[in-house]
Amino acid sequence: MKILVYGAGVLGSYLAHTLMQAGNEVFMLARGERYEQLAQDGLVIQHYFQRKKTIDKINVVRSLEASDYYDIIFVVMQYHQFQSVLPVLAANVSENIALVGNNADAESMRDFLIKNSAIKKKVAFGFQISAGMRTDTGTVISIHGGGNVLAGELGGTMETFPVIKKAFGEKYKVTYQKNIDAWLKSHYIMILPMNSIYYLFNNDFKKVSKDKHALKRMIEATDEGFSILEGLGYTITPATQAKLFRQYKGVYYLAMKIYHKLPMSRVVQGTFDEMNGLYEAFDKMKTQTQYARPVWDTLQKEAMDKYHSQSQLPRDSKKSAGLL
Repeated sequence: MKILVYGAGVLGSYLAHTLMQAGNEVFMLARGERYEQLAQDGLVIQHYFQRKKTIDKINVVRSLEASDYYDIIFVVMQYHQFQSVLPVLAANVSENIALVGNNADAESMRDFLIKNSAIKKKVAFGFQISAGMRTDTGTVISIHGGGNVLAGELGGTMETFPVIKKAFGEKYKVTYQKNIDAWLKSHYIMILPMNSIYYLFNNDFKKVSKDKHALKRMIEATDEGFSILEGLGYTITPATQAKLFRQYKGVYYLAMKIYHKLPMSRVVQGTFDEMNGLYEAFDKMKTQTQYARPVWDTLQKEAMDKYHSQSQLPRDSKKSAGLL
């Protein structure tokens, strides 16, 4: 299959690697310094748990033209970046599109692609279970297990899923998520409090692990977020997530305490720009419910006050090394 991975960050890089392992003809869209790194050195990934390095000679392009046909395009980027590429995707002749990553507006993005394309677009949404960071030299440090991608389509259809499954081959696990919109919303409710705490603590994970109040705020804010989603008619997905989280908060607290002591927790990179976008999207949803959310609102205000105060500072000052 001829496949384009639109986005050459940490997650897009590992996704491209797995697609190449499955025998596909893979292209990556990158610009600037990242384009030069990939063109000259190839796709270099240090696999954290596996303790190995892979180097893939990959096709690199700078743009997606309207006439560039691919069997499927995987768009792998942060939530706040999706909107800028939708017109380009709509104008392109490729039929199958998979938007991979955090997403608070799946329905409107799908509708835009369908409405503004001259051909029938089949749109799926997904999430890759991996994380990591990219070094200044372009090497990606990737944290992943055996490999797993969740994918689904709004309305429970399966038009694009067979193409996605075929693309990854037999060795990589691809899980169909019937209610992908609820899954994506449940996921970002989990990561917003986490990343807010990390941001407020300047990504000092050791300090976070020792701060009982911070960890409890993280947990209580997540619980409030789940309740807001439920009040709006969404089912926390997977359903066991909220049940286990609420019934075993003590266990979750200990798990978070241990996790933030591990070296692995410091090899995850992101910026708070994405969290800002997710907060803005959730703010619109919150106005539709009267559920009390004191911990969530306070934590959000503290994080956003810091974010806005640093809006004129260099980009590195807004980094959030949290879960993606």
